[in-house]
Amino acid sequence: MMADSKLETIPTCAGQCDPDMKTESKEESQEKIRQLMDVPGWARIKPEFLLIDFKPEIDREFLTDSDKQQLKEESNKHDDKTDEPPKKKIKLRGRNKHRPQNTYSKSTGRICAEILAEKECRFGDKCKFIHDVKEYMASKPADIRDTCYVFSKFGKCAYGPACRFGTSHLDLNFKNIINMEIFDPGLKTVTNVLVKDLQVKLWKRKYDFGKANKILNEMGIKSKFTDFYEKNSSQDSKIASITSQKMLESDISEQVQVEKDEQESGISNYNISCGNVQPLVTVSTDESAKHVLSINNGSPDTDVNIEATVRDSCDKLQSHLSAVSSGKESKLSPSESKGDNVLNQRDISDTFIRLRPQEKKKISFSKKLYLAPLTTVGNLPFRRICKRLGADITCGEMAVGTNLLQGQASEWALLKRHASEDTFGVQICGGYPDTLTRCGQLIQDQLEVDFVDINCGCPIDLIFKRGEGSALMGRMNRLETIVQGMTSVLDVPLTIKMRTGIMAERNIAHTVIPRLRDQGVAMVTVHGRSREQRYTRLADWDYINECAHAGSPMPVFGNGDILSYEDANLRQAQTGVSGIMIARGALIKPWIFTEIKEQRHWDISSKERFELLQEFANNGLEHWGCDTQGVENTRRFLLEWLSFLHRYIPVGLLERVPQKINERPPYYKGRDDLETLMASPSCRDWIKISEMLLGPVPEGFSFLPKHKANAYK
Repeated sequence: MMADSKLETIPTCAGQCDPDMKTESKEESQEKIRQLMDVPGWARIKPEFLLIDFKPEIDREFLTDSDKQQLKEESNKHDDKTDEPPKKKIKLRGRNKHRPQNTYSKSTGRICAEILAEKECRFGDKCKFIHDVKEYMASKPADIRDTCYVFSKFGKCAYGPACRFGTSHLDLNFKNIINMEIFDPGLKTVTNVLVKDLQVKLWKRKYDFGKANKILNEMGIKSKFTDFYEKNSSQDSKIASITSQKMLESDISEQVQVEKDEQESGISNYNISCGNVQPLVTVSTDESAKHVLSINNGSPDTDVNIEATVRDSCDKLQSHLSAVSSGKESKLSPSESKGDNVLNQRDISDTFIRLRPQEKKKISFSKKLYLAPLTTVGNLPFRRICKRLGADITCGEMAVGTNLLQGQASEWALLKRHASEDTFGVQICGGYPDTLTRCGQLIQDQLEVDFVDINCGCPIDLIFKRGEGSALMGRMNRLETIVQGMTSVLDVPLTIKMRTGIMAERNIAHTVIPRLRDQGVAMVTVHGRSREQRYTRLADWDYINECAHAGSPMPVFGNGDILSYEDANLRQAQTGVSGIMIARGALIKPWIFTEIKEQRHWDISSKERFELLQEFANNGLEHWGCDTQGVENTRRFLLEWLSFLHRYIPVGLLERVPQKINERPPYYKGRDDLETLMASPSCRDWIKISEMLLGPVPEGFSFLPKHKANAYK
């Protein structure tokens, strides 16, 4: 744990030493320092920065109600003077589960979004939001700063009067100003945004999952939703088929008329004959396109003579054209209109051009630095920082498959991709083949991703009890079926992140990985701990090495306890992993990617670290918004990040470099006030840092830290 501090004053004894305490001799002080430096599991801090006599106190504001009650009971018992020996003093450790989140009023005091967009509100007087801009501005909290980052960067702030930095882009009548010199209406920095039409289709279960349902039927998998989806899909397909038939007949008639006109004028640029149907459809005659592929292993299952099928369809089309040109009534037969010929493009894509593993998009994973998909803290603003500092591969936060299929906006927000993320994937959590196969089709159809990752490592009880996350490692047959379904609907690589196993003393990943490799998984990442272990022990890199050899030639990444370039070099040299995934190390020091690529220890200053926090705040305002809710969302995620960032020990303060992830420091002070403040494990000091970036916290603000130990001051 690290020392608490105040930005204004940094006492030589952490501000909490007893003033009546007798001055210690030099020998006594040196003995205390020696004892602090010899404690197992503690980092070695240079003596001049140690706070020897610091005594932490509990800050009750950041305790749960149950912990407060326990402290109260202990205090009452202590006050009762009895002959009974005192019980063991309460010790705050572990996690705060079921943490409350700040809620924001959805109507009171908020301006209507239609008014912000300078449109007429369709709800009129019944709208619950404010329509009078002057009335809103009179009750709006004071601006945080005079300069709006979004306006200065893009030339327009979409939040207009609601912006908490709006002074710079509002005129005297509170109209939004646009800087046309830098404003680009076509600029698109974020993709994978959920559009309303798609969301409504998902809400009403009107989305066409025909491709996924067909694959599930071939695999013999049927769920209670399959019939519902197929019914809706078949209705939409009938409408599309009728429309396509009419369009086809209309196009043929128009083409025949064009051909007549050309023949009369002596010009014949359109020549249709068997073997030359390129104006209508182009079908490859390459050997790789002559077979229907089995979804189980990608091997040829049924031979289909494409050339014969094309020639037969040409004959039928030629007969139809001749009949139309001679004035006789002719229509395509029902079998032809339903797709028994190559003119039905949907059947061509589903039947003839199902990609083999060799034909799918490939990613070179070798020697890449992979930022782990981190729930809550691995958000888009944070990933942008890591990407700028050297991360090669990024992945979105874990998204629950069922929530995606239901069109939940909060879940779809986890799939957003920034333009700077050149190699980007999404991670899906689910436990059933039908759910994840449909998710795979949805991602393939609607998102721009380079790979899709299945979460087989989440240790959370809620996820595990539903048969998802790390529970899939114990249900191998189901996991194989999930992989078969998803690889059949995806054109991008499918990867999997897993742990060593479920139980602490029973590693099973080495038996799972070869089976996944044989099913077409492109890459597997192994976190060197079991579900039961969580973070209580060091990652088992010897076992990760065993898994890497078991999965060869498929790439296997290792994950666990990387906090310096020396750690990364050691793991790469001693194991057969193809690359390194970094999780907590990136949260504690996101510049670890720079250190690994430049092979150096970066003694980053407190000013440089504060600039990273400012960059995160700017990214957050751009991503979550500049209004009150956007500012508070940014603050919340900033505080979540600071709960990891404060664990970094500056290189210049260490006697032994590098810092180890399992070592905690004794209480210490930094080289300046800001460095000391950033080293504080107190949640109160994190809030102070957030106020330096995002202004004062609103009235009634509360933040409960993830770890109980951060309630000390």
